[in-house]
Parts: sequence; structure tokens; C-alpha cells
Amino acid sequence: MPGNGEAVTRQTEAAAEVAAEVGAEVEVGVGVEVRAGRGVGRGTGGGAEAAAGNDESPASALPRGVIVLFAVACAAAVANVYFSQPLLVTIGHDLGMSPAFVGSVVTLTHIGYGLGLFFLVPLGDMADRRRLVVAQLLLLVLALTVVAAARTATVLLVGMAATGLLAVVTQTLVAFAASLAPPAARGRVVGLVTSGVVIGILLARSASGLMADLAGWRSVYLASASFTALLALILHRVLPRPTSVSPTTLRYGQLLRSTVTLFVRERLLRLRALFGLLVFAAFSTLWSSVALPLSEAPYYLPHSAIGALGLIGVVGALAATVAGRLNDRGLSRRTTGIALALLAASWLPLAFTRSSLWALAVGVILLDLAVQAVHVTNQTLIHALHPDAGSRLIGGYMVFYSVGSATGAIAATSLYTVAGWGAVCALGAAFSSLGLVLWVCTRHSDLRRLR
Repeated sequence: MPGNGEAVTRQTEAAAEVAAEVGAEVEVGVGVEVRAGRGVGRGTGGGAEAAAGNDESPASALPRGVIVLFAVACAAAVANVYFSQPLLVTIGHDLGMSPAFVGSVVTLTHIGYGLGLFFLVPLGDMADRRRLVVAQLLLLVLALTVVAAARTATVLLVGMAATGLLAVVTQTLVAFAASLAPPAARGRVVGLVTSGVVIGILLARSASGLMADLAGWRSVYLASASFTALLALILHRVLPRPTSVSPTTLRYGQLLRSTVTLFVRERLLRLRALFGLLVFAAFSTLWSSVALPLSEAPYYLPHSAIGALGLIGVVGALAATVAGRLNDRGLSRRTTGIALALLAASWLPLAFTRSSLWALAVGVILLDLAVQAVHVTNQTLIHALHPDAGSRLIGGYMVFYSVGSATGAIAATSLYTVAGWGAVCALGAAFSSLGLVLWVCTRHSDLRRLR
């Protein structure tokens, strides 16, 4: 039948694209088989089967409602890392913290998040992810309660560090969703779930600022704790039990060492980690500093109006879910190149922020679309390397995401003080252009290797 022939052709093209990215061997016969040819630790042989697809997996019937629930849980968890940013002045006044010291609230939260990426996310490869997600969410509820009840700076900082540490449940959820998705739809699923992460980041600041104005800063964390507890209950009842890939037999210490081993062995992981570092450095360059020109002449926008800018960014984040579908069609390399070109181009309208809010809106949409597209592509390809090591792969990749975010934030705010908004845009364009140059160089390298 012609329809079957077209489907096989699309499967063949998609498999060939993934094989080209990961350096695997592709055999086309009655069906399509992708062999990774390498294993890390025990049980990695299951990766070949997962890459080829397995209709008996519970993921083949993964309901859309469950995917949306994954996205909502990701948004709720990651938002806790960013709630404090517009509340620092209020928190400082309430707890008697100096302006210089109150900045440590954000710093410790991100340090906790970085530690969680390395020490907690890999647990998803050795434990029942369903139980792990619920346990982390319940512990996150406890950490948020500590923050809301804090009466001293010390208690607050401990609670914030714990909140960051446990908020990495977001990445456990991404790896879980990817493992449940059939290979032919993995990009779409990862795209939808990851959109929740970006939306959570973008809306956290505006939501916390609004709630703090209405009921005080503590209400933000009490509300988040309540919602997180509700999510834990729902996820405990709804999340399927994965059966397609067995947990690794590695011990915890071996698991952490294998995360480093994976990074050393897998060229694709290293390459995609560099892409992640650069695009999130550009992302953070914008979002950590855009409030500065908007709060000055000629706009003098209030915090609520500046926070609403995140709503515009959501448009780009949602539009980029199409990147997942393109990955499923075997267009990951092309998607990456187009997205990086858009990212570099987005800084042109952003450079006119002081004279046009419309230019700012266009730039924000382009930038968020591009960053999300690259991020979805990265995570889809990385998980396909070794589905049974998905948590370790994504955790290792996200460490570079954190480094990029921190680098962009520190550099942008420092540069704005010295040289103004134009210099910040030049910095963002430089990060973006480096990513595009890296793509061009590695694209030609991949083509030569295939000949």
C-alpha cells in the first residue's frame, strides 16, 4: 500500500538522521534497526531495542492528558527556583538582610539546583521513577514550607538551597516522559513536556510578584507547597509504571561515575551540551537584564508590567513545540541550524528595545522559540543515545545548561552597568553566533564522516 511505503520511508529517514547524529549503524531491511554499538555500564543493550521501537511499551498508549500533566508538574517544580527574584527587596526588609546579602538567596537556590542535577537526577536510572518523582515532590513541599515559615536568614537560606536541590525533579520528569514515549513520537512528547519547563521559568517571576503584592511574599511559597502536594497525590495515582527498560544494576557511586564516563565517551552528548550552554547563556543574558532598561527612561515600567513580558515569551515557547515533531521526522540537524540562526537574528530587534516595545516583543518571541527548539532537539537526541541511561544523560546535559544560565546572568548584569543595553545585546548575539558557528563546523564534520 502507498501509505505503508510512505511510513517506512519516513521511518527510514528519521532513523538515518538519528544514526548520523549518534554515529550509529543503520540497517534497512523489512524494518529499520538502529544499533548504538556501545554500552555504558550494564543493561545498555536495551537501548537498541528502545531506539528501534517497541509497541508493547506502555508509552505506545501514553494519553495526551498524562503528557500535559508531566508539563504542568515540570512548570510547577522549576518555578520554585525563580520565585524569589522579584521578591528579594521584600524578603530582605522582612528578615533584616542587607541588599548585598539578600542576593545569596538566588545564588544558593541555583547552587542547590546544580548539585541536584548531578547527585539526584541520575537516581532515575536505578530507582522506580514514579516513586522517585513523588518522593522528591513531597520533600519539595517540606522545603517550601520551611521557606514560608522562615523567621531568620539562616533558616531561609537552608530552605532555599533545599528547594533548588529538589526542584530538579523537573529533569526526572523529562527523562521519565522520554522513556515512556515510543521512538516515533519521542520528540513530540519531549517538546510538550519541556515547554512546561520554559513556561514555568517565564511565568514564575510575574506570578510571584503579583501574589506578593496581594498577600505577602510568604503566600507565594505556601501556595506553591499546597499545589506541589496536590501534584504529588495526582502523579502517584496517574503515572504509569515503566516496564520497557529495566533499572540499572549499578550502585549509586558507580552511577555517578558512569555519568562522567558517558560524557567522555559520547561525542554527541558533549556537542549538545555545548549547544545547551551557549543558547541558555543567550537566554539568561536577556531575561536577567531586560528589566533594567524597562525600569528606566523612557518607560519607567512597574514590576508587574515587566513581569508580564514573560507572557510574550510563552508564545515563543509554545510555538517551539513543533521542534519535537520535526525531530521525529529526522530533521534534528536542520532544526538546530534554523533555530540557532533565529537566535542570532533575535538580537537585532532586541537592540531597539529603548525605542520600541514592539521590537522587544518580536525579539523575545524569536529568542524563546529558538532556545526552546534547540533544547527540545538536544534532549531528544541525548535520550536516544542510551534510553536506559536517560536520567544520567539529561542530568549531565543540564549541568551545562546551568553553567550557561549563570554565565549569561552574571555577564549581562555586570556589562549593563558598565556599557549599557547595546553591549548586552552584543553579548547575547555573540553567544548565539558561537552556537551557529559550532553547528556549521560540526555539520560539515558529520557529512564527511557519512561519506
